[in-house]
Amino acid sequence: MMIPLTFIQEDILTTAIRTFLVTTLLALSVTATWLVAQNRFAAPKTIIHVSLIQWKEGVPAAAKKQALDGVKDMAAKIPGIKNVWIKALRVQPEGYHDAFVIEFENQAAADRYAKDPVHDKWTEAFLKIREASISPQITND
Repeated sequence: MMIPLTFIQEDILTTAIRTFLVTTLLALSVTATWLVAQNRFAAPKTIIHVSLIQWKEGVPAAAKKQALDGVKDMAAKIPGIKNVWIKALRVQPEGYHDAFVIEFENQAAADRYAKDPVHDKWTEAFLKIREASISPQITND
């Protein structure tokens, strides 16, 4: 036989359940916020080719743009290029004006790029307008 709960007992039980649910949701929310706020980063095995450019004196802006846009054109034609960046926000050392970055899938892709006729054609035009460049390749592998 079930003993009926009084109105006060039902109210206490309802309040306890609500308190438990609110506390549980608050704890989950705090935990989720903490997890999202953690600094996450990766160390990919791809190859990054960074090129800092010093233009020759008097090179028109259109020629500079054409050279940088040529990096995107190469990416579309040479297998193994994953990503490119062509807009430099800050360039060091002093005297260098622009930069671009090419991300290769692996070392074989970077080697293929260096020997590709599309790259050779781009380089021929690029050398006519650049004074100097610094181009390290970087990886985590």
